[in-house]
Amino acid sequence: MKYHFRQTAVRIHRWLGLIIAGFLLSAGMTGAVLAWSDELEGLINPGLFKVDPVAGSQAMQDPLQLLPLVQARYPATEILRVPLAQSRERALIFGLTLQQKDGEPVYEQVFVDPYRGQILGSRHWGDIRQGVKNLMPFVYRFHYSLALGPLASTVFGIVAVLWTLDCFAGVYLTFPAPQRKAARQDAPSAGSTRKSWLRRWLVSWKIRATGGGYKLMFDLHRATSLWLWAMLWVLAWSSVSFNLPQVYTPVMKALFASQTEPAASHLPARAIAQAKPDWFAARAQGRKLMGLLAQKHGFTILEEDSIRYDPRTAQYSYSVRSSRDVSQRWGSTQVFFDGQSGIYRGMWLPSGVASGDTIQSWLTSLHMAALGGVAFKSFISLVGLATAMLSVTGLVIWWKKRKGRLKSKPGSRKV
Repeated sequence: MKYHFRQTAVRIHRWLGLIIAGFLLSAGMTGAVLAWSDELEGLINPGLFKVDPVAGSQAMQDPLQLLPLVQARYPATEILRVPLAQSRERALIFGLTLQQKDGEPVYEQVFVDPYRGQILGSRHWGDIRQGVKNLMPFVYRFHYSLALGPLASTVFGIVAVLWTLDCFAGVYLTFPAPQRKAARQDAPSAGSTRKSWLRRWLVSWKIRATGGGYKLMFDLHRATSLWLWAMLWVLAWSSVSFNLPQVYTPVMKALFASQTEPAASHLPARAIAQAKPDWFAARAQGRKLMGLLAQKHGFTILEEDSIRYDPRTAQYSYSVRSSRDVSQRWGSTQVFFDGQSGIYRGMWLPSGVASGDTIQSWLTSLHMAALGGVAFKSFISLVGLATAMLSVTGLVIWWKKRKGRLKSKPGSRKV
């Protein structure tokens, strides 16, 4: 029975691997690059991302005071996000929607010098036709959808589900094969030096330096997947959460607790459509509500992150980076409130409230190398390259075995 189960696992691993190999090769290579996205953006687009502090004691301007500058340049747009976190040598990036394209909004990023109050430039996020300034966003789009749109993103989500399942099939196949009955009967009697199951499994963790190219290829595939198994599973399952939430969310909610969604606005649809954001009042209310939440739930506010306005619901979300955040690159501690009355509508804490959301925060931060600094970014890059290598070695192993099976068939020609 165990032998037949193993053969089934071999077939599952083989066919799932063949289906997802090309996708993982692409995702692994681009993921290795995206771990350094912030640094590469500064190198590729210094005119957009980097600013020189003004000599003397002149401070950076309040991001909200720079809003009229952006609105004057783009009068027929909706501002979606106002950055509140400021870095001494980094431009502020405002997010807005320009127009509808093929039924989907075009997301525009506007870069502003916070010292001089000047617009440095803008880009349609991910549109490679604009040239090198959109290289990294294009790589990001290629990473999760081959830059082919929502349908391809869903396909990648399905691939991520298959990858998650294949992680378990693959690790099972590294376990020592069960001995057949005949082999056990021929084995030496008790008191011999027969190896234990654990000692036989330890072989799977090693790469043999001798034995030929095929054995080296096989060991690289097996040992690398074992040593990196936990991180590979994290990447696989977190990819499901990004690309196929309709699968991820029900599974996680069935297994773990999650925080409730913000309460809906009670405003009539017409009033919501006519509502206009008041960013200064919204930030003041966000700070007040976040301060109350910090006292109630016992966390520390480290820095402001951003404020967003949702024109569909006339609600704001005010975000900070707090001691509850897992990520060191952005803040996702949020409070939601009504855009007209300022009434509290809900909150979202990255950790410490609901186990499912804590897991989600860790999965996201690990996948995007948002913690651990340079050391962890380097590790994620290596894992990305390893993922691509596992795809290639898996294909080579399959092809070698296929050729062997064809040669062993009766009537097959000898080459």
